[in-house]
Amino acid sequence: MMGMDGGRRLLEGEALKAQNVSVTLARFGSYFAKYWYGVVIAFALIVLGVWMSVVIPEYSGQAVDCYLYPNSPGSECWYVTAPADVTDKNAWLADLPTEERIAGLGGLALILVALFVGGSLLNGVAFYAMSRTGQSVLKTMRQELFHHMQRLTLRFYSENEVGNLMSRITNDTDTIQQVLSFALLQVVSGALTMVWIVIKMLQTNVPYALLSLIVLPIMFFATTYFSNEARKAFRKSRQQLGNVNADLQESIAGVREVQAFNREEENIAEFKRVNAANRDANVRAASFTSALNPVLEALGYVALGIVVVVGGISVLRNAPLFGTEVISLGVVFVFLQYVQRFNQPVTQIALLWTNIQSAVAGGERIFGLLDANVEIADKPNAQIMPAINGRVEFQNAHAEYKQGQPVLRGVNFTAEPGKTIAIVGPTGAGKTTIINLIPRFYDVTEGAVKIDGIDVRDVTMDSLRSQIGLVLQDTFLFSDTVMNNIRYGRLEASDEDVIAAAKMVSADVFVERLPESYQTVLGERGSGLSQGQRQLIAIARVALMNPAILILDEATSSVDTRTEKLIQKAFGKLLEGRTSFVIAHRLSTIRNADVVLMLIDGEIVERGTHKSLLAEQGAYYELYMSQFKHEDEPEVVA
Repeated sequence: MMGMDGGRRLLEGEALKAQNVSVTLARFGSYFAKYWYGVVIAFALIVLGVWMSVVIPEYSGQAVDCYLYPNSPGSECWYVTAPADVTDKNAWLADLPTEERIAGLGGLALILVALFVGGSLLNGVAFYAMSRTGQSVLKTMRQELFHHMQRLTLRFYSENEVGNLMSRITNDTDTIQQVLSFALLQVVSGALTMVWIVIKMLQTNVPYALLSLIVLPIMFFATTYFSNEARKAFRKSRQQLGNVNADLQESIAGVREVQAFNREEENIAEFKRVNAANRDANVRAASFTSALNPVLEALGYVALGIVVVVGGISVLRNAPLFGTEVISLGVVFVFLQYVQRFNQPVTQIALLWTNIQSAVAGGERIFGLLDANVEIADKPNAQIMPAINGRVEFQNAHAEYKQGQPVLRGVNFTAEPGKTIAIVGPTGAGKTTIINLIPRFYDVTEGAVKIDGIDVRDVTMDSLRSQIGLVLQDTFLFSDTVMNNIRYGRLEASDEDVIAAAKMVSADVFVERLPESYQTVLGERGSGLSQGQRQLIAIARVALMNPAILILDEATSSVDTRTEKLIQKAFGKLLEGRTSFVIAHRLSTIRNADVVLMLIDGEIVERGTHKSLLAEQGAYYELYMSQFKHEDEPEVVA
């Protein structure tokens, strides 16, 4: 637990420092491996589609060399089958009647249409298969992410802003979704097209192909430079967007405090700053993205110019190119289409690559969250906690949230079954830390916490926490019915059990006055109810659990005296027969405790009953005189 200084620094570190792209892509690949069949289908269809698009220029060249300008130097008409007695196919084609040439062109046209239509259909089915696979991958990632976040400790959430975490689950996954649904397959299709075109060009005429592709290294350099810069900018953009979301979440959640302290203008100014940083990061990313396209387009026109000039000179002069065969007009047309088709995926990949870079940056942030250390986990051989009798022992318990900054220092005490232990002390004394160690929200750094003689670290957390009830000062209610909020700790409970629990703690009095009684849907965090009503629902929730150990953390500090009496009455029923730990700032919740532990700076300095500690006139007496005296008549101290 507490020896690590993880949390916020861990997440901020991974946001600022890029991981290896290959590592991130490999992790994406592990998710795709689970849906390999969809990937195989998509890629098989893409290969067929790319083949169709690559052979189209060859058939166009055949139309020129075989029917429009037959018998031109360097032409090859493999598409046409000449009679067996023909020795010069080009001369034979030149002598064909116009009607037969037109018929031949018509046949080629039908083939070209079939290739266009077939390629489009194959690409459409491939993109559907890939989109379905990508959505399945994204679903798995979201499930793993949510599952992992449920296992992260309270300290992690106390050190990381909720808005930033939400940004990873929403914005980053949306960015990945766009890539998995469209960009990834487009990039693969474009890359395959480029490789295939280069092979075809080299097979046709090596010198001509090398001259046509002379700008390729410059394209590669430009793409690498701009995409790397865009990736850095998109990573910064992802981080800044998380800051915007965090600022929004905090401002909205704390709107009452903002208005109460007249902080509207300051909050607006802070949001303006964060929003401007997000804008600057996005503008920088967009600048690299927008600059790449015209650069590649200009280089593409240079490549077309080279094809036209070099090929045209060879055709017009009827001269071979660098000692090779003469280039035919059909080959010039083929190369023009090859270069155009080559430039299209280069530009397309460059544009989509920035999206992929953004998705990689988002993936790094998501994987960074998935890699966040789960500090509190079950041991491999953890046993099921048997039914708890309620004997709780702290044996030389030490705890710290940050390494080298102890919060508890050698705490020792025993709570016998059915007894009530009150924990008091000044702010920061370690009271909440003690109760957090019992259900293993945190772990001790030294010593042990035992229940019925069993170290809490040796049992599963589910079996431990299912027998511990918790009522906090800041009650959290879900946007659900009152019935389901009470049932939250015991989902199998019947409606009758829920109502009985509410009656037991006197919550039924106000619940039955609600518009739809127990089926009334509460607002966010129980809005619409008073603090005391929310507390009574929380107490009913714990009563329904029927826990062996009960923890009350300042559960009455935020309610009025009348409501406190109702809650105290509920507690009176709830504490019966249970080992209870009570942190309170009101005397009424301490006076009847079996044992009072007085904490100062993480150490128990006094222990005893309320009366005995007053009689000692020590630290507890001073606390009583300064904090509790107004609640009670002065007691005569012997």
